[in-house]
Amino acid sequence: MANTKELSVEDKLRAIYDLQLIDSRIDEIRNVRGELPLEVEDLEDEVAGLSTRSEKLKGELEVIENLIKEKKNAIDEHKEAVKKYTKQQESVRNNREFNSLTKEVEFQELEIQLAEKQIKEMKASIEHKKEMIATSKEKLEAKLAHLKHKKSELDAIMSETQKEETFLTEKSAEFEALIEDRLLAAYKRIRSSVRNGLAVVSIERGASAGSFFTIPPQTQVEIASRKKILIDEHSGRILVDTVLAQEEREKMEQLFATF
Repeated sequence: MANTKELSVEDKLRAIYDLQLIDSRIDEIRNVRGELPLEVEDLEDEVAGLSTRSEKLKGELEVIENLIKEKKNAIDEHKEAVKKYTKQQESVRNNREFNSLTKEVEFQELEIQLAEKQIKEMKASIEHKKEMIATSKEKLEAKLAHLKHKKSELDAIMSETQKEETFLTEKSAEFEALIEDRLLAAYKRIRSSVRNGLAVVSIERGASAGSFFTIPPQTQVEIASRKKILIDEHSGRILVDTVLAQEEREKMEQLFATF
């Protein structure tokens, strides 16, 4: 690989325009994927959230069902107590003992009523939670189906483009190594600040590609001479002449055609 110090200005312009063409091709590949990776990630998060919610609801359901069993056991105990105290009333010696046992019976009956009320409320809560679990299950199944579809879309695109993207990413690194640090830093800065990622553009019909501002004839001559690197004062992009751009596009098209 050539040393950056040995490169002429023309070689630098060719290298940086080639880098632009490669990076633009990588951008195209990634644009084909579009928002799919993010969509898949979001769906995975939603599926995880719904699964956690379902498990939590099932756990709450189990707790309530256990509480109902406890309350039913308590009711049986209270009923046994009522029988016991009622039986004891048959052999009391005075009214005070009878009244005391009557109060115990009343207390046990109140406890039974309270437990039955609580069981009724808990059963209503169970029905509500079962509805929530069913709804959550439906949502989860729908999201899982959607996720499966989106993953298969993404996998198909990845299988078509991953090899080319990997190859081009390696080529991009090779061309970056040809370009001096300062120029490469400028390229990356410009590229990150423009929406279409074009940091290097050619002259098209007397203006920089994608710009409506005409470049003065003298500047066009300087660009065509390839003696120095010039920046478009309006767009801030690095400029190359049409002939050089066409030559490099043809060269890069042959590279891209291998895929």
